[in-house]
Amino acid sequence: MEGEAAYGFIVNVDAQGSGLLSDTEKPEMRRRLYEVTGTAFEQAGIRPPRLYQEDRGDGILGVLAPDVPPVRVLGEWVEHLHQNLRESNRHVRKPLRLRVGLHIGRVTADAHGRSGRAVDLACRLADCGVAKAILKAADGAPLVVAASDRVHEDFVLPGGRWVDPEHYRRHDVELKEGRTTAWFMVPGRSRPPEPDTSREPEPPAEQARDRGRDTADDAAPERPSRPRTSAETTGGGRHVQIHQHGDGDVYAPERIETINIDRRGGGR
Repeated sequence: MEGEAAYGFIVNVDAQGSGLLSDTEKPEMRRRLYEVTGTAFEQAGIRPPRLYQEDRGDGILGVLAPDVPPVRVLGEWVEHLHQNLRESNRHVRKPLRLRVGLHIGRVTADAHGRSGRAVDLACRLADCGVAKAILKAADGAPLVVAASDRVHEDFVLPGGRWVDPEHYRRHDVELKEGRTTAWFMVPGRSRPPEPDTSREPEPPAEQARDRGRDTADDAAPERPSRPRTSAETTGGGRHVQIHQHGDGDVYAPERIETINIDRRGGGR
């Protein structure tokens, strides 16, 4: 019912590199995206109304009814999706490569779609830097799967048809909500490649600004410590040497003033 939270398995699919496509290329990418994912759901025996789908532009959000076994998604649907992608990419210049985020939790429905923290996490996993880096490093692979820690513990570890827990690798990922643990798998490989998550080089403008700041810091003279006042007594008077600061708050030892103070009340 609308406005009430229900338990569901969440599948979020994102297309890698979609931002580099032109306006004329995007419709074909979307057609292929719906074809490979929709066919995989049909092959796994998952159909509406047990499957809800929501368009996300360069991706698709899917929420499965509570009676759909999650192992069917992790096993059959992922494997069929992998094979469908391989076939779809066989004779094209720009292969379609997908990132899939999987989570399970409470989902709220309304007239505009589906929402909830569980939905947010599935979307974040598919879009996280580690998932992108793993797929980038997996040369020739069309798919990476990112499962939440909960999905991994409850459904991956027990195994099942086409579900091998040994193929998953753990990574801590930084999301908008904070750090969390996720498990990654590249179908067709015994283990996903190590992601290169090194910091991207700064833009030239940033580098120039930093170089200018460093140069200014190097050229600035060192600030002196607080000047000392030395005093000595000679005969009936007291001679006080005061070392003053010069212009710009820079210590100038050549500017020294001597003040003679007479203890009997005499002036300078």
